[in-house]
Order: sequence, then structure tokens, then C-alpha cells
Amino acid sequence: MKDPLTFVLIAVPLLYSVILHELAHGWVAYRMGDPTAKMMGRLSLNPLKHLDPMGTLMLLFVGFGWARPVPVNFANLRGGRRELILISSAGIIINTILAFLSILLLRLLALPEQGIAGTALYYMAHINIILAAFNLIPIPPLDGSKIMMGFLPGNLQQSLSRLEPYGFLIIIGLLAFGVLNPVIDFFQWIIMSIIGILLF
Repeated sequence: MKDPLTFVLIAVPLLYSVILHELAHGWVAYRMGDPTAKMMGRLSLNPLKHLDPMGTLMLLFVGFGWARPVPVNFANLRGGRRELILISSAGIIINTILAFLSILLLRLLALPEQGIAGTALYYMAHINIILAAFNLIPIPPLDGSKIMMGFLPGNLQQSLSRLEPYGFLIIIGLLAFGVLNPVIDFFQWIIMSIIGILLF
């Protein structure tokens, strides 16, 4: 990217959107009785606490990526499906909220599209919609798979969880062949529809 300002306006919202996504998982787990993330210093906005080297490079050069997953010890929880679904949904929910707030501010402040603030809010909204949609894909280790596990019987949960060591390879392969594009587009449509309902 030749324009340094544009790079910053994309990279900073992208970086902190991913960090807030992981922070949300840890915070919800902490509120539900698991102090693991807090004890490991992961309930922090410090990027160094969250960044994964490969995931960060993917974010900056490919447009999608990941932070180090926040550790959750389900042994500290009641172990029910509710906890699994709520903790797994937290990151997607925070990304959707960030997108909603960005679009709301764009409308309320009537910011010019070419201005720095307007451009930053546009990228913030766009990035968070993509992150929320991407994480809804039901392939481990993405959140969508864990949300799905919360509704599946135990044997199917175990079958799905066995894919986790190969998950990112599967995802990258499916993205390379364009298989996941309609899925991501569908999830983006759902998220944008929810935001649209909240705005009107």
C-alpha cells in the first residue's frame, strides 16, 4: 500500500478489532467464573499480549488473520452449552457492535467521506463486519464451529473438534478456491441486516 495514511487508517482499526475480539472472549469467560485469561494478562488492550506473528502478517498482507486465542478453562465453568455458546459468540458480538457504532457515528456526525475521521470510521465498520462474518464460519478453530458445537450432540462435537489442528489449512485452501466466498457474503448480509434494523 503506497499511501502511509491509508495504511494506518486500515491497520490500526484492523489490529484493535482483532484484539477486542479476543478480549471479549476472555472477559465473558472471566465474568462466568474462569479467571484464566485474567491470570495470564490477556484482559489487556496491549497488542503484545495478543498478537500471533503469522496471524498478524496475514492480517496486514492478506486481509484476514488472527490473534492468539484467549485461553478458556471450561473446568472452571459449569460446563454447559450456554457457557460455550456465550463465550464463543462474544468476539463476533463485539465486532458487530463496533461496526454498528462506526456507522452510527458516520451518520450522526455527517462526516465527509474523504476526511480522515470519516475514512477511519468507514474502515472500522467494514473491517468489523468482515471479521464477524469470517469468524461465523463453522470450521474449527473459528468461533462459528464452537457456537455450532453448543447445539450439537456430544459425538458430533468430538468429530468437529478433531478438525481443529487442520482448521486453518482447510480454511486457507477453501478461500483460495473461492468456496467460502458465498458463505462469508451470506454472513455479512446477516450482520449488515442486523445493523440496518438497529439503525432504523
